[in-house]
Amino acid sequence: MTALVVGAARSGIALANHLTRAGETVRVFDRKPASELREAISQMPAGVDFRLGDESGVLDGVDVVYASPGVPWDAQLLNDARARGLRVSSEIDLFLKLCPGSVVGITGTNGKTTTTALTGVVLGAGDRPVMVGGNIGDTVLDRLEEITPNHWVVLELSSFQLESLDWPRLHAGVILNITPDHLDRHGTFERYVDLKARAIEFAGRDDYAVLNGRDETVRGLASRTSARLVWFDQHQPIPPMPLPGRHNMDNALAAAAVGRIAGLSDETINAAIRSFKGVEHRLELVGEWAGVRWYNDSKATNPDAGRVALSSFPGAPVVLIAGGYGSGFELSEWVADVLQSTEAVVLIGASADLLQDALRAHPKVVRAANLDEAVGTAAGLSRRGGVVLLSPAYKSFDMFKDYEDRGNQFKALVRKRFAA
Repeated sequence: MTALVVGAARSGIALANHLTRAGETVRVFDRKPASELREAISQMPAGVDFRLGDESGVLDGVDVVYASPGVPWDAQLLNDARARGLRVSSEIDLFLKLCPGSVVGITGTNGKTTTTALTGVVLGAGDRPVMVGGNIGDTVLDRLEEITPNHWVVLELSSFQLESLDWPRLHAGVILNITPDHLDRHGTFERYVDLKARAIEFAGRDDYAVLNGRDETVRGLASRTSARLVWFDQHQPIPPMPLPGRHNMDNALAAAAVGRIAGLSDETINAAIRSFKGVEHRLELVGEWAGVRWYNDSKATNPDAGRVALSSFPGAPVVLIAGGYGSGFELSEWVADVLQSTEAVVLIGASADLLQDALRAHPKVVRAANLDEAVGTAAGLSRRGGVVLLSPAYKSFDMFKDYEDRGNQFKALVRKRFAA
């Protein structure tokens, strides 16, 4: 059996190692040259057949294809594989087929990383072992041997991952919210909604669909599942979420609903939620200097995520750092929230021209050439009792490796500026 792994990033490394241990011959294809893949190649098992750059002949002799999440599901190479009758799968699809534990899958446009981490904390307060993964943190396929039938496995599932799943039956499928995102890849909002619905569409009558009844689009998915419906927005009592923002209360309610499914008491659930410290790059408090709190919300890679952050500091004078890579976003609601919730805006990145025009009614909009300049400008515009918020509302690829790189650079620049 020869398996082709398309993409040499984290998912591809996990696949190559797992398939090699399973006795399969592994070929790895990536468009990037070897000079850009040295670290990934060093983590691959011995004997891997690397095909880099040119796709020609890469499918010859292959029995099955596994695509990394960053590879579009309709990529020509994958379509060519299907035309040859080859099965096209993914790391997360293979994991779900082999996982012996009870799987909780969490998806949504915004909040899924925080909710996944928080759900792991809540379930960890019970008696069963817990593993957290998927689109958050480490890959899970390379931890498969650790999982027993007694495990809870909590997975953050992106639309890219859901798209790659053959039969995604989850014991509990959680859908937090759905607003337009990744339409450059999925084409239409309807297609994006269909992918999110896969988290509950394959469930059985003994499984659970944990839904947000306050979200109109999510509410409309209730008829598309046979699972037991749980409306997490109706959870009582209200959990004591320690992080700012109404959206984080929704995240806590979703995690609490999963805790109840697991048979935990409200007291146990609430104690676990109170202990939660948050997730890096999601409204992460970097620190407070001269009475100004600095927050890293680099994970806000679309305007709806940016709106969530802006609603988290009612009454505080906010200096917003925004802008980045992307196009096609509907900006009217984001602009309205920025006008209402911020005292000043510092714009960076490829979308700065567009955003400056969209915010022409704002009394204080400043441009910065890079993140270092943006931090210095924001420091000068902030005042005691206020907040400086990096919440770009755009993706990071114009200036950074990814949103984590953007957030880490921001934190380093802030701490350097204010270090004693």
